[in-house]
Amino acid sequence: MQTAELANLGPHATVDVRLPQSGVVYRITRPSDVDRLIDAMADDPEENLPHWAEVWPSGIALADAILAEPELVRGRRVLELGCGLGTTAIAALQAGANLTVSDYASGALALCRYNARLNAGREPAVVQINWRSPSDEFLTLAGDGFPVVLAADVLYEARDIEPLLALVDRVVAPGGMLWLAEPGRPIAHEFVKRTEEYGWNVERRVHTDPWVDERGAAVDVTVYRLFRR
Repeated sequence: MQTAELANLGPHATVDVRLPQSGVVYRITRPSDVDRLIDAMADDPEENLPHWAEVWPSGIALADAILAEPELVRGRRVLELGCGLGTTAIAALQAGANLTVSDYASGALALCRYNARLNAGREPAVVQINWRSPSDEFLTLAGDGFPVVLAADVLYEARDIEPLLALVDRVVAPGGMLWLAEPGRPIAHEFVKRTEEYGWNVERRVHTDPWVDERGAAVDVTVYRLFRR
């Protein structure tokens, strides 16, 4: 992404993001005027807030998990749902994934590419989708599914559960894995429970690094590995 493209996204700032387990530090460029983005989404029929414009603990924890076990993505087709600013994507690229990232927001895709190139030296393939209603073109891209699908902080509302269940059933290959990170939201717990009811095997690991949420409360991030039989 060139300087002109950054300018089109409005004011921006670069922050250092440290992965607490690996000790790796990423330089992440992000919008600095989120209110401007909220105003721009005022007429969005999906009522999506620009969550992508923040660096969230779940993305950091998932990036750390990938770097701890890079062999799980190395040389494999990997899809990320909701790439945001690219923290998780950078780790996946550094681990050697053949990565495609997706997001609803074009700004997220642009900054993900920029941050990936800056930190990992290469960019992922990108696709803009609304995963609550994925296009036929995207489902064709998915083919028989991806061996690994990544997702961090994608479950916010009850309306997210059914579409995400349907999507992962379509895009996670048989025998593949959904690697999901989330900070304790009840909606995410319900989603994981439903996958277990459908026969997925679930592994959990809690990351207890000193993170806080948007209200300043302490956050533990759970990183799930959900294996499709």
